[in-house]
Amino acid sequence: MRVRVLLQVVADDGAGVPEEVACFEKQTERSEDLGLSITEAKALLAAVQERTVKVQAAAWIERHCCCQACGARRRSKGSYPLVFRTLYGDVSLSSPRLHRCPCQAGSGPATSSPLTELIPEHVAPERLYLEARWSSLVPYTSAAKLLADVLPVASGANANTLRKHTLRAAERLEAELGEELPSFIEGCPAKWLELPNPEGRIVVGLDGGYVRDWQDRKSNFEAIVGQSLPEDRDARYIALVHGHDPKPKRRLFETLKSQGLQANQDVTFLTDGGEEIRSLTERITPASEHVLDWFHIAMRLTVLEQYARGAAHLDKAAGTRLLEFLESIKWLLWHGNHFRAAQEIGLLEDEVDCLEVEYSHLSKFVRAARDFANYIAANATSLINYGERFRAGERISSCLAESTVNAVIGKRFAKRQQMQWTKRGAHLLLQTRTRVLDGTLRPKFERWYPGLANDNTSASQATAA
Repeated sequence: MRVRVLLQVVADDGAGVPEEVACFEKQTERSEDLGLSITEAKALLAAVQERTVKVQAAAWIERHCCCQACGARRRSKGSYPLVFRTLYGDVSLSSPRLHRCPCQAGSGPATSSPLTELIPEHVAPERLYLEARWSSLVPYTSAAKLLADVLPVASGANANTLRKHTLRAAERLEAELGEELPSFIEGCPAKWLELPNPEGRIVVGLDGGYVRDWQDRKSNFEAIVGQSLPEDRDARYIALVHGHDPKPKRRLFETLKSQGLQANQDVTFLTDGGEEIRSLTERITPASEHVLDWFHIAMRLTVLEQYARGAAHLDKAAGTRLLEFLESIKWLLWHGNHFRAAQEIGLLEDEVDCLEVEYSHLSKFVRAARDFANYIAANATSLINYGERFRAGERISSCLAESTVNAVIGKRFAKRQQMQWTKRGAHLLLQTRTRVLDGTLRPKFERWYPGLANDNTSASQATAA
């Protein structure tokens, strides 16, 4: 049998002639013969899209070829080819260039292109959204192949095009960030007390991950990622490349602000205690606290315990004494006795320095003990009573940040991909990836392009009709 698909574009006056856009020869011998194949569907969609876009473009040009002030037809200065990249294929258009009307002398450019004013980016917004979404989830090449598999996108296999479009969307996100400030605490404390009671505490887990550097291929650079978890709202991700992002505090503040942050709202920042991350959390909001998460304390204590057990094989008495010190330090830190813990850590350092055993890792043990003492001293103001907070059902660990590092960085920038990145490319892709993961990329595109928000409504109306 032959399947002919006709498209009729009906003008406002009701005129319109059906036009054949596709014709398929179909047979019915096997199950795979039923319906349209993906190749046939692509051809049909591409043909309908091309015809529709050209009719709409011609109507737009006709409406804007006359002067908006006096109504006189503007003189043409020729035309040039323009390719409009859509989800259903690339459409070649002829874009006329028109002279400025004499009545508008001295205002604006001498010539303009109505079609360029309609599609300045030469890419359909929904295609730009899908490219940004899929490129944020999988490597550019894989995203390009995916789009080429399911859509009649002529340039779908071009990973460079996807990268360029994705980073363009990320740059637009960056341009919307406000000015960086040393402090975001504003207003009078008396006014903060008059604010309505906030819904609950916001817990923000922040941690660092490492990405392979494209410029210095033997080294890595650090990306700071985190997750903000309010008690009554959806979680939000945050990510930035340390040293490259000029607005780290503004980025964190805007993330909290999007979750309804108030000046009188309790905010807990759980971090690994690194100086860069700790400075990022300062002066963001007045009712905030920085907490050194228990996971990193316990991890360092575990390393010291392993060294102590190794030393115990050579000197049982000394090794047992060191293990007792470590157990005491852990107990004191867990229960918030920071003063006694600092004393015990000092005694531990002395004991390790005085060890006289032929232990192959003794130098590493000494260095680890010294580093732990410095680590606790540097974060002394961020230590809390972990046991009390744990029993109250509150978070004491940034395990959520550890999982965020894996979700945001590991699965896209490292692990199997083993890709190398520029700081700019990684930072921009992190902005779209975090918005894809927390579901805020589509609403952002709908704000940029309001027509996208009507897609579901239009589709349901078309189905009903």
